Amino acid sequence: MKLRLVFFTAVTLAFFSCTKNTVDPAPLAASTVNNVTYGADALQKYDYYLPANRTTTTTKVLIIIHGGGWVSGDKSEMTPFVDIIKQRLPDYAVFNVNYRLAALPNINPFPTQETDIKTVVDLIYSKRAEYNISDKFALLGASAGGHLALLQAYKNALPKIKAVVDLYGPTDLVDMYNNPASSAVPASFIGFITTANPIGNPTNGAAAFTASSPVNFVTAQSAPTIIFQGGLDTLVRPFQSSSLHTKLGISGVTRQYVFYPTEGHAYLGVSLLDTYDKAVAFLTANVQ
Repeated sequence: MKLRLVFFTAVTLAFFSCTKNTVDPAPLAASTVNNVTYGADALQKYDYYLPANRTTTTTKVLIIIHGGGWVSGDKSEMTPFVDIIKQRLPDYAVFNVNYRLAALPNINPFPTQETDIKTVVDLIYSKRAEYNISDKFALLGASAGGHLALLQAYKNALPKIKAVVDLYGPTDLVDMYNNPASSAVPASFIGFITTANPIGNPTNGAAAFTASSPVNFVTAQSAPTIIFQGGLDTLVRPFQSSSLHTKLGISGVTRQYVFYPTEGHAYLGVSLLDTYDKAVAFLTANVQ
């Protein structure tokens, strides 16, 4: 009996001694790094903003994609959205990405931009353990960036995108070719972006136009999508957004369409503040 008591006491002391000496890991500090390379081209870079105390189970991810008609633009233009997400969704990890831009003659033709977005999304996903982030990914894109966000979300099963925030992104390039919003976006420009050199059209370049139009890839499994559109947009017709909203509804996908009748493309002011509010609310409700 005494031997059992001595043994029990020794084991108990050893257990509490080990427990006492165990040191909890220090909480992770916030981290910001700019111009991380994901390819050989100077434009293949991204910035990241990682929150303090992040974990691989709780830290959600938002990847932001700039616009510029696929031929211009820079991630720095999306800084206001980065700042808003950091303020209103402080537990999110935010990634702000660049991609190669198209130019004549035959420089970085489509789908170069789509491929770059897939490459950087896949890379970030593969680095979840390194960054201490979860697999709960969402995308936000403006104009051409909205188009690229939609393509990434709808055409790729992995990583599974939980939500898309689309700010006046093109969704149907056949319609953009056949029904230009204005002389600022002629059919020849859409032909160049879609089929490069020689410049094609929806007839001789049908496969490219189909592959480049997010509306063609909507299924019942598509990511919840919120769409923002100005009624006076002279670059992207409201039909581009409303037709996507309709297709999402037919497929039973969670969606929201926010229409500003008197706004143009890349609007500011009260409507932009409303966009911030509604985008944050949509992410909160759908990225679970």
